[in-house]
Amino acid sequence: MRGLAPEALDELVLLGAHCDDIAIGAGGTVLSLCRSRPGLRVRAFVLSGAGTDREDEERAALAAFCPDADLSVTVLDVPDGRLPAHWNRAKEALEEFRRTCQPDLVLCTSRHDDHQDHRGLARLAPTVFRDHLILGYEILKAEPDLAQPAVLWPVDADVVDEKVRLLHAHYPSQKARHWFDEETFRGLARVRGVQCGRRYAEGFHPTRMIVGAPGA
Repeated sequence: MRGLAPEALDELVLLGAHCDDIAIGAGGTVLSLCRSRPGLRVRAFVLSGAGTDREDEERAALAAFCPDADLSVTVLDVPDGRLPAHWNRAKEALEEFRRTCQPDLVLCTSRHDDHQDHRGLARLAPTVFRDHLILGYEILKAEPDLAQPAVLWPVDADVVDEKVRLLHAHYPSQKARHWFDEETFRGLARVRGVQCGRRYAEGFHPTRMIVGAPGA
């Protein structure tokens, strides 16, 4: 199990059930890491959206959220809302993806999420990334499923501004959703910021973490 040392990250894996999950849940953190680590290897895996306009949105968005990164994006066509019925295929695809990367950190959906695809991916990830630190990000939506995150990652105000701008610029297909707006994204970041003594932050749920030096 790897510990977390953001300044020493060489490779970051991003897992999403849908196009926009990663940017909504962890966009500020991803943007901050990529800005501070030019050349960071970023490998993204998304379960649904392949062959649709949403895939185009996702590829453009992740390129913007990962400036100066060595970025690779994989998008599958698992039907939205049907992950439980496509479990074997998703598991095999994630295992194949795992063989292409060796991350220092994995950002994924959270087990606390009531959406079956988000929750399913969060349960699937540790069965594939068995010796890696996995942090589950939050996605605020209509379901009352938010839990208090154990990990708070501060993000600067200008990063939050850029996150909001990029979300609106790159996901026009989602603008009709009543929760897809600046107040939603900035509001949750402000709450998490208050909880860690900063202006803004993003919250994460760890699957497990080891404290101390490796092998200690």
